[in-house]
Amino acid sequence: MGHTQADWSEHYSDGRTFRRLGDEEKRLLAKHAPVPESGGRALEVCCGTGEMAAFLACLGYTVDAADFAEDALARARAEHAEAERVRWLCLDIEHDDLADLADDGYDLITIRPIAHIHDRARALRRLAARLRKDGLLVIITPVVEHTPAEQRHIALDEDELATLTDGFDNVERFDAEGLAVLVLRGQGLSFTAEEKRRPEPQAVFGAAVVVTDACGRVLLGRSTRGMWELPGVH
Repeated sequence: MGHTQADWSEHYSDGRTFRRLGDEEKRLLAKHAPVPESGGRALEVCCGTGEMAAFLACLGYTVDAADFAEDALARARAEHAEAERVRWLCLDIEHDDLADLADDGYDLITIRPIAHIHDRARALRRLAARLRKDGLLVIITPVVEHTPAEQRHIALDEDELATLTDGFDNVERFDAEGLAVLVLRGQGLSFTAEEKRRPEPQAVFGAAVVVTDACGRVLLGRSTRGMWELPGVH
């Protein structure tokens, strides 16, 4: 079943919350995607309510955060009003003109809801073309092995994960509490593998239990793996 831009805007306007950025995700990002000494620019794709974008800004990146749901961006602006390094953009990464993105490209591009992008090969091709020399594309996604059958639609299998890495010069994979974290380098422009289709809209994230400071350092508590859901699912 597909979900429209209006569906996702309603989802966010209803105040629903999703899986938060986990401690292991933050640790891996800080370790493998450090800000260049000269300063760095990052693009967060399908940013939702903006937690990843705010974290990247906390690391020191200047961030463009894009989502096609206006209500998601409204919440992001309100919830992260202190994130001065973040520019919020209403943008459909699959179909819109990308002229509003940085002309000189990005050192880091991140995306978590890859399973819900309809034409992943095309989207990744467009994103890879925006990477600066030595830039990174980081994809974080649930995998089938660690996902309940009824939520298969939000996860990728091993063949689908392999498709994402096609054409990149260097591929590293890490685990973050059951999520696959792919760190991709190089332009990744071939994408010869056949794409398996998935629902189009952006993914969304369920809550986790953890106490951290603004930059994600754990102060107290233990993170737990939440569930991802689609619009209309409570």
